[in-house]
Amino acid sequence: MRILGLDLGSKTLGIAISDALGLTAQGIETFTFPENQFKHALNRVKEIVEEYKVELIVLGYPKNMNGTIGERGKASETFAHMLENSLKIKVVLWDERLSTLEAEKVLINADLSRQKRKKIIDKMAAVVILQSYLNSL
Repeated sequence: MRILGLDLGSKTLGIAISDALGLTAQGIETFTFPENQFKHALNRVKEIVEEYKVELIVLGYPKNMNGTIGERGKASETFAHMLENSLKIKVVLWDERLSTLEAEKVLINADLSRQKRKKIIDKMAAVVILQSYLNSL
């Protein structure tokens, strides 16, 4: 079963996919769209779901450090509903606190320049989110 991992921002969507056995996550891309125009992101996700025959989506859920839900968390909730209604696929909201920081550490350890890190940080955050979910199974 293929699982898709997503890290939603206001202008970018980090995208990762699991292997067929659901053991590891690999980054696919960072998709850029006009600010808060989630319909563009939805269309790209739809293409990937069809291409990889995805059966479940794990969407990063950015909670505040105290566990409350802020503006970005509410945007993720809205996007999750859009995905479920449009694609008829279950979406799991996954606590992503510190995922971008973890992804940044991985990229720094890989000795990537700041400019290169900026281009792929969202994709790597999606990998971290998805791998965290896979590890919990």
